[in-house]
Parts: sequence; structure tokens; C-alpha cells
Amino acid sequence: MRGGAAGGLPVRRLLTAAALCAGVLLLAGCAGAAGERAGADARGQDPAHAAGPLVRPARLPPVVDRVRTRDPVVFLTYDDGAERDPGFAGLVSERRLPVTLFLTDRVAGPGYGHLARLRAVGASLQNHTLDHPALRGLPHAGQRAEICGQQHKLRSRFGIRPHLFRPPYGTYDRTTLRAAADCGITAVVLWRASLSADGELTYPHGEPRLRPGDIISVPSAETESLTPAERTVRLLGEIEGRGLRVGRLEDYLRHEITGRRAAGN
Repeated sequence: MRGGAAGGLPVRRLLTAAALCAGVLLLAGCAGAAGERAGADARGQDPAHAAGPLVRPARLPPVVDRVRTRDPVVFLTYDDGAERDPGFAGLVSERRLPVTLFLTDRVAGPGYGHLARLRAVGASLQNHTLDHPALRGLPHAGQRAEICGQQHKLRSRFGIRPHLFRPPYGTYDRTTLRAAADCGITAVVLWRASLSADGELTYPHGEPRLRPGDIISVPSAETESLTPAERTVRLLGEIEGRGLRVGRLEDYLRHEITGRRAAGN
């Protein structure tokens, strides 16, 4: 052999070829190992997440009928109807009542002009669906259309984005909570006490008396003997007689929800 060559090839060329071959084998081995790890990871992931970043589902809103507080406050909420009473806006303005109105477009739509005046004197406008159906048992798309549709209506008319929602008739299911979360709702609001057409408080459950933090529902009633303003005046007398006052529901709920999230609830 010439010059230390094997089979007529110079030693330097043989060493170079061997190094290249080893490099190729090393790269192939690394690629194979990486491919095995990637395959194991992909099999362990949801296929929808394997191809892109993880998207966390929206947090389901809490369902509340009262607020946890030691302040001597209760909260007045109205389901449509009140805006049709010309004396109600005057009462809200005169007493500076921080009332919350849950609005259904089908019912409140003709009275949106009155609602603008109520909002101007401090009333909060929130979501009660487009058409007032019983939501429990309906498919997600239908519930979402009712809730998000009313979000859109209120945004387009008043430039607001409601964050509280009251399901019609107080009925809901987990699908309702998912749909509400999709629409930007942060709390589903029920009630612990309800005002009847004759101005008497009724309690669906629990102790039959007002307590700090209670949410009171004043539903609309087509055959009511008292106007919303008259019913509210009577109710205010009972509230004040128990040493309580009316608080702004949105402020208290915002504080409570922030506290729940900080505690991981």
C-alpha cells in the first residue's frame, strides 16, 4: 500500500469519511430520539392542544343569591317592567337608589328610552336574555344566542357590556354557566327574597327575614295592584325598619368575586 493507504485510498481520506459517517449516524440517532419523545408527548396531549398553545376554558361564573358581607346592606334588583313606571325614575333619583335592572329585550325594548333616563340617575343595566325563555335543558348554542344576543343589544344601545346575568325564572344548568362565561358574564344572580305584587316579601328558602347581603328580586307583574315605585317605597320602609340600607350590588359582587379568585375558589 502506498502512503499508508488501505485499498489504494489515503489514510486522511479514510479518516474524513469515517468522521462524516459517525456524524450522520449521531444526527440520525438524535433525530430518532427526538421523534420518539415528540410522539410520546403528542400521545399524552389532547389533539387540539398538540398543534398549538394551550387555551384555558373560560372560568364558570358563580351563582349567587346573596353577598357575603358584614355591612348592613341588601340589594334591590328588578326584572323588566320598572322602567315603564314614570314615577320609578324619580324615586331612584330622589333616594339615590343603586338599583340593578335585569333586562329582556323582548320586554324592555319598547322602553329603552326610559331605561336611558334610569341609567342617567344611577341604575345599573344587566342581562336577562333576549326573549325570556327557560334556559335549563336548551342546547349550548341556543343559550349562548340568548345571552350573547342581549349583550350585543345593550352594548349597541348604551355602549355597556353587562357582567351580571339573571336566568329567566331562576332556572339554569351547567350549560347556562358555560354560555354565560362565553358571553363575558362574571356572576349569575338569583335572589334570596322576592317582592310580591301586593308588596310583601317572600323567601324561597332559608330564614324568612332579611339579612345583610340578601339580594331582593322585584319581578314585573302585569296585574299588580301597586306600581313599581309604590312597591319600592313599601319595601324601603321594611329595609330601613330592620336597620339596613340599599347597597350597590355590582360593587359588592366585584369585591367578593375578586376575593374568591384570590382564594382559588
